Amino acid sequence: MSKPEIETLASREIYRNRWMGLREDSIRRADGSEGIYSVVDKPDFAVIAAIDAGCVHLVEQYRYPVQARFWELPQGSLEGDADPLTVAKTELAEETGIVAAEMAHVGKLFLAYGYSSQGYDVFLATGLTQGAQQLEAGEQGLITRPFPLTEVERMIRDGVILDATTVAALGLLKLKSLI
Repeated sequence: MSKPEIETLASREIYRNRWMGLREDSIRRADGSEGIYSVVDKPDFAVIAAIDAGCVHLVEQYRYPVQARFWELPQGSLEGDADPLTVAKTELAEETGIVAAEMAHVGKLFLAYGYSSQGYDVFLATGLTQGAQQLEAGEQGLITRPFPLTEVERMIRDGVILDATTVAALGLLKLKSLI
């Protein structure tokens, strides 16, 4: 096993709640210089492209950090150690009420690996059956509706959809010729 390019000398937790942690690591780079690196640790999440008859189901919700509402693909995480498929099925049902007959794993990406360990699994949901939403308290005001894929592409080009996870997931699906 080769030596890592950056060695962790020490690590201390700065902050933790049930959704995230922040740690500061003392590090040594390959050239011997030392420094610090701050890392946000959050659980991985799933993002789901639920597609039926040329339409993709999006959700719109208020995003507190940027103080605005935006359209995005259904996405989220669960507390505990749920496998990515379970997370995807649960989040899709909670946010949209949709149950998918098939849920294909498309790939895994990292959200912002320059400062966070959080990754996400991309799923393609097909064979959709509509049920009732099961929103959590933090999802108050969330709405959902299907959009033609061509309209979603226009929304991305026009800066209406700004969620990087949504753009990356749809780009991955397109590159793999799944949409």
